[in-house]
Amino acid sequence: MDKKKKILVVEDEQDVLTYLTTLFEDNGYDTVSAINGGEAFEKARTEKPDLISLDIAMPDQSGLRTYRNYKKDDKLKGIPVIIITALGDSVKSFIKRLGGFPEPEGFMAKPIDKEKLLKIVADLLSE
Repeated sequence: MDKKKKILVVEDEQDVLTYLTTLFEDNGYDTVSAINGGEAFEKARTEKPDLISLDIAMPDQSGLRTYRNYKKDDKLKGIPVIIITALGDSVKSFIKRLGGFPEPEGFMAKPIDKEKLLKIVADLLSE
């Protein structure tokens, strides 16, 4: 049997974190979670997830800084990232303006469309 794919869910709002981890687990994925950018970076290094679901608006370290850190790290930069945010499409253009960093492999605006999110995840993990 194939090993389950692991998703690191980075989200500071407990209800959204619970929703996402439950959604992914109910659809056959293993999950590990983090509530801020610093914890997320450490967990990415130790847990070696197959995909990262990343919130942008978080205390301590923003999701954008966390995203930049992933893409600068040789061990982590190949992990696909889905940015999930209530900030809408303005985040996409902001990331483009950062320069030198690839766009995230996936993008989902809140409120979350679970069917669309699961399709993005399945597409990214089947590559």
